[in-house]
Amino acid sequence: MFSGPLEDRLAIRELNGTYADGVVRIDPETWGSVWADDAHWNLMGHEVNGKEAIVAMWNGAMIGLEAVSFQCIPCMIEVTGNTARSRVQTQEILKPKDAPARHVGGLYDDELAKIDGEWRFTSRTFRIVAEFGVES
Repeated sequence: MFSGPLEDRLAIRELNGTYADGVVRIDPETWGSVWADDAHWNLMGHEVNGKEAIVAMWNGAMIGLEAVSFQCIPCMIEVTGNTARSRVQTQEILKPKDAPARHVGGLYDDELAKIDGEWRFTSRTFRIVAEFGVES
């Protein structure tokens, strides 16, 4: 499930670390730096195209949060030249400003490209695998 040059796989792991750091610090500049300009994001069926629109949607979602704990673990990375596919498991604790915290386990299916020597997400599709603390 892991294939391709180790240097590229490490860079993709670090890209996920940058993504997580942006989430935890609720920092749109850091978080947005991981996306290609023409990227596609499917967040539980909500689709958005283009880095600018992706960051705008993320800002809208994050404005209602007091704090976030976010961890991600790449569980598959396949590099083929200047493109790659990956699958990333996530664990989040989300503390909204006006509601109890909830815990979300998720999964990203990703496509990436090496652009000007740097790996960027060109497509991310996220789905929730397990969620706890959600009010009925």
